[in-house]
Parts: sequence; C-alpha cells; structure tokens
Amino acid sequence: MAEGEPENLSTEQRVRRSVARTLGNLTLGTVLVGALGVWLSLGAYTLDPGEAAILLRLGRHVGTVSDEGFHWTLPPPITVRVIENVGMVRNEDFGIASPGESADASALVHESTMQTSDNNIVRISFTVQYRIGDPYAARYLVADLPAVVRSASAAAMREVVGRMTVDGVLRERRAELTAEATSTLQRIFDGYSPEMIEVQAVQLQDAQAPAAVRAAFDDVVAAIQDASRHVNEAQGYQNQVIPNARAEAVELVESAKGYREARIAEATGEAERFKALSVEYRKAPAVTRKRLYLETMEAVLPGVEKVIVKPGQVVPYLPLERAGAAK
Repeated sequence: MAEGEPENLSTEQRVRRSVARTLGNLTLGTVLVGALGVWLSLGAYTLDPGEAAILLRLGRHVGTVSDEGFHWTLPPPITVRVIENVGMVRNEDFGIASPGESADASALVHESTMQTSDNNIVRISFTVQYRIGDPYAARYLVADLPAVVRSASAAAMREVVGRMTVDGVLRERRAELTAEATSTLQRIFDGYSPEMIEVQAVQLQDAQAPAAVRAAFDDVVAAIQDASRHVNEAQGYQNQVIPNARAEAVELVESAKGYREARIAEATGEAERFKALSVEYRKAPAVTRKRLYLETMEAVLPGVEKVIVKPGQVVPYLPLERAGAAK
C-alpha cells in the first residue's frame, strides 16, 4: 500500500491510482526533458561570414567568436550572445550630406571649415571608411560609437590641416593630407582600445577656399597652372634642342677629326715625296731639276692664258683645244 492512500480502497482503485501516478510522473518527466532540450537548443547559433558573437556569461565578457559556421554555448540567461557585423565597411561623411539624409547647410559649413598653419581658412569635405576590429570594445567600452568616430575624425583632420599651408592643402600635398589623416585617426582610436576600430581609408572629397576669396584663389591656381605649362613647354624645347646640338657637336668633332687625319696623311705623303725627290736629286741633279720644271709647267700652263711674244709685236695665242671644246 502506498503511503497516504486510504486503507479502505479496493485493489482496483489502488491500481488505477498507481497507474495515474506513474503516468503523471512520466508526463512531468517528458515535459521537463523537453523544456530542457528547448532551453539547451537556445545555445546553438550560426555565424555568417563577417559576423562575430560577443559572449557574456552572467554579465562578464568570456570571449568573442568570429569563426563562421555552427557554434554552441550555454543558453541564456547564463550566457548572452550579441552578434556584430565586423566585416562591413562603414562610412562617415564630413562636409557633405549623407545619402538619404537632409542637409543642414550651416552645420556642413561648420564641420568642413578648418584653419591652416599660415592662418588661412579652407573647407574640407571628406569621408572616413572604417570597420570594427574588436566588437566587444566597440559595443561596450564606448557609449556611442558613431559619435566617437565623428569626433575623432574631425579632430584628426583639423590637426593635419593645421600643420599644412593653404597651398599644400589645396594643391601640393593632398595625397599626403589623406595619408597623415588616416594614421592620426588610427592613433586616436588605438587610444580608446587597441584594434577596436580599423581605419580603412580617409578619402578627400573636396578642398577649396571660402566663397568670399575663392575667385582670388582660382586666379592663383590658374597662374600656377600657366607657369607650370610654360615650364613644361620650356623643358620640352630644351629636350628637343639639346640632343640636336649634341648631335651637331659630335658631327663637327668627327668631321674635324676626319679633316685632321686627311691633312696629316697628305702632309705625310708630301714629306715622303720630298724625301724621295731629294734622294733622286742627289743622284742626278740636272735631270731631276729639269723633270721637276717640266712637271710644274705641265701642271700650271693649262690654266693660264698664253700669248706668243715676238720682237716688236704681241700675237695672241689662239687656244684651239678650248675652241674645239666650246663647239
């Protein structure tokens, strides 16, 4: 007999009560097991690419899971998980209205107006691209992440612009401006928490002088462009003339060398000829002298107009060979 049952119950009644009690226990056990299974299933989750899960066990951070795929942890309320998208690149615009947002002209002018090192005013419009590196720090160590990003980005850009001249900002050092702003902004974020935010890029959208003096700056820019164009034209002319002059100089030098070699060879030949004649002259002075005389006359007389002179009269010599050649 079960404890607590009346003594006057029949055997059939006792059996029925025992069966009911057993069924009740089985039902309760099944419900408890089912509830436990449902509760445990709440700890299963799947991460897509670019997602990370922040795990908080009884309110304390116990880890961050960033591997994509299926995972399981103790279900809530023991462990609470918060999913963050760490693969998405986020943008913050400065000096320009973000897509889909109404533009406040005065606010845009205020956040884009900056002072250079030479006490000039410029208006800088730029975009900061970043992604979350440490999701726990980005969510729980700062109260308002977008506000922190905007404040740090504006401070970094103003710091870099304040170290440059107006000409450097507007023309000469624009690439250096974005590079320095990127490194300065990353250093500021690392001061909050290392690897909390990864700065992807700082893109300069526009840099110009205020409207009141923009025309004067445009004139300066046009003058600088004209000067640069003239310098380029002069350099092009220089690059054209100098090679030609060098080529002519080389040609003249080579021509002079050839002339020198020819004159030396000619003088050497004359000297050798004189030596040979000197040897022949020593052997037969009269014959050699006569031969030299005849050779000289033979070379000179064809180019000289000749006349025949007789005592008492001058008879012109008729050059019959030239007359025949003229015919």
